[in-house]
Amino acid sequence: MSETFAGKSALIIGAGQNIGRRIAQEWAARGARVAVADISRDGAEDTAEILRKSGTEAVGLHCNVLDEASVAATIDAAEQALGQLDIHMNNAGILSGGNPEDIPLSEWRRMFDVNLFGMVRANNIVVPRMIARGSGHIVNTASFAGLYPFAASRIHYAACKAAVVSMSQNLALYLKQFGIGVSCLCPGPVMTTSVDGMKHFSENYVMRAPGSHLQVMSQQETAKVLSDAMEASRILVPTHHEAWATLIEVATDPDAFVEKKHREFLAGDPGRPGITQDVIDSLNA
Repeated sequence: MSETFAGKSALIIGAGQNIGRRIAQEWAARGARVAVADISRDGAEDTAEILRKSGTEAVGLHCNVLDEASVAATIDAAEQALGQLDIHMNNAGILSGGNPEDIPLSEWRRMFDVNLFGMVRANNIVVPRMIARGSGHIVNTASFAGLYPFAASRIHYAACKAAVVSMSQNLALYLKQFGIGVSCLCPGPVMTTSVDGMKHFSENYVMRAPGSHLQVMSQQETAKVLSDAMEASRILVPTHHEAWATLIEVATDPDAFVEKKHREFLAGDPGRPGITQDVIDSLNA
């Protein structure tokens, strides 16, 4: 059993499906009790039921991250059901796309309100409790889009995810003195259904992706990458190891990197990753 997870209580906000559900299963397999929260009460309960059938103590909860009272009630309910939270994960998020000139201000606000301030609402409650106890672990979900420039077809999304990365790193710096860990999961191309319901604000635009040198990863492997990184007390957690070389390239000459991505796009390469049949099949595993 893992010391990071065994006998610990965890809450994941945004675990009614996809990556969040797989992370809940991975943490449960490593010995954690898991509270599952989601805007979809049915989705949260479905995930919790999967965990209970595997022998894990779990509870499903409704949570609207736009509503401070809902977030507070979710955290309180999780602690009432499972005890004080040792691990808290902010995984709720939305995605939309389009050329920047077509993205209305209202969508910028919606994107930041869910993807960034949804985390802030939860962390403002969880962090003081962890500080008082002198232990805990916070996990925030960002994206490759927040690490380096490629997402010209969803700049508003990339901007809020970059804010999540910065928030997480600085929070890690501050909370280290209190014995509290912080990890920022940065998914690259991962096999999910998240794009199915995304809004599109431009017609016939090209969805730019993080790079054709990458391979789409399964949700199961993503959950393992995060969990292993938490056990190793890592702060920044890209799903793909190739991200580190890219970050070095960007830091060495950011202008040259942008120019390279521009040339690739003009040459007909929008950066779509490769995908194997095994990964496609894993979606229903």
